[in-house]
Amino acid sequence: MASNGPMILCDSLVKIYKVQDLEVFALQGLDLVIERGEFMALVGPSGSGKSSLMNILGGLDRPSAGKAIVDGQDLLKLSNFALTRYRRQKVGFVWQQPSRNLIPYLSVEENVELPMIVAGMPYNERKAWTKELLEAVNLWDRRHHSLAQLSGGEQQRTAIGVSLANKPVLLLADEPTGEVDTSTAQVIMDTLRLLNEQYGLTILLVTHDIRVSDQVDRVVTIRDGRTSSERVRRLRDQEVAQDTDTDDQDAEAQETPAAVADYHEYVVVDYAGRLQIPREYLEAMGISDRAQVDLADDGIIVRPAQGVVDASAQAARVSEVAESWGPQQQSKDWRLRLADASRGLRGLLRQKKEE
Repeated sequence: MASNGPMILCDSLVKIYKVQDLEVFALQGLDLVIERGEFMALVGPSGSGKSSLMNILGGLDRPSAGKAIVDGQDLLKLSNFALTRYRRQKVGFVWQQPSRNLIPYLSVEENVELPMIVAGMPYNERKAWTKELLEAVNLWDRRHHSLAQLSGGEQQRTAIGVSLANKPVLLLADEPTGEVDTSTAQVIMDTLRLLNEQYGLTILLVTHDIRVSDQVDRVVTIRDGRTSSERVRRLRDQEVAQDTDTDDQDAEAQETPAAVADYHEYVVVDYAGRLQIPREYLEAMGISDRAQVDLADDGIIVRPAQGVVDASAQAARVSEVAESWGPQQQSKDWRLRLADASRGLRGLLRQKKEE
């Protein structure tokens, strides 16, 4: 197992799905680095490539091109057996529906213990690790309960315990708070944060819940199969003055440190210099399909292009030209070959006649 370097490295990652004769690019050269022990979230609109990336990192699917390296293993180069072994030993999964991780007729303890039995973990080690996990997710007192006796949040925490039974280095969570209320979602996020800090676990979760973005170390946005922007959360100490009243002396200001979160938003620039500017910024500036870029002393200025037709005028022009050409029929190879042969034959006869 690799012990140095980042946990995840995606370099120009491409995933293509073929539907009959149609090719769909789910990932289009995605670049992403996730450090060991990082707790981060992946967001983006439907169809942006989030699920494709999660499936690749979880060993459920293979990339079409590029690199997807997790804990030193290049997933593109693994054999089928090695990929199955990777899923069993390296990755834990938490799904939006807890039932995907749980067996309904088993108790909480039995659900958590079952993957260890399948993996052949010794009895004493298995019992000790099961107890440690259930204490970590605060369910040890309910270990003998059936799933029907648990709330939705307790079932999801049980599912988290099951996902960690194989002692993975990477936890992938797909909408873990998607089917619970606000207070229960907070309990789940607190549980994930505790596991991240206690075991140094690298956690990557996909979410549409904006409440999550303030509780992870980093939020990466994916658009059109590429990383678009990052939002990084940093904690700093702030000196907060508190007044303390006493009977013997005047009130004195007493300073105590408090953790304050700062958020920094970044736009991702790829190796070719491309960046994705947020759509709302472009609309506010009236930038459509072209922009003017100028170099300033303190940065780069992007403004609406001057002296070119706007997007609506260009679209109208394209439509006009397409209509003037008329409908295009599918080419027939035999007709093309016949036309080329006829043209060559006429040229040869003309040459003979001139001679």
